[in-house]
Amino acid sequence: MKTSLKIVHWTPRVLFILAVLFVSMFALDAFDPKLSIWQQIGGFLIHLVPSFILTGLLILAWKYELVGGIIITALAIGTAPSLFVGNYRGNHSVWISLGVIAMINLPFIITGVLFILSFFLKKKNSNLA
Repeated sequence: MKTSLKIVHWTPRVLFILAVLFVSMFALDAFDPKLSIWQQIGGFLIHLVPSFILTGLLILAWKYELVGGIIITALAIGTAPSLFVGNYRGNHSVWISLGVIAMINLPFIITGVLFILSFFLKKKNSNLA
């Protein structure tokens, strides 16, 4: 595989893993000294559900780049309005809410598009060989 194809192959995977780790950090707010250890662990696992779902999507996209890329991109775009409204209700700032969407959803949109791009570049390259 050419170097450029390797970069296009690995970039969305690495970015997606980093984005999942970023989202997973939000689960750390489940730890509260006022709660029992079991309540903290239970809350932590509940907060990690989105990370588990995203990891499943990564596995799908890793094997089926086109399907995974489309689902990841659609999911990121589809959740943006809900995320915006939820944040806007809390902070009453359009710009802060848009910043939150950019921080959380944009990496997934980019990786979804990169998975799709990787699929088509590999397909094009295999037809040339």
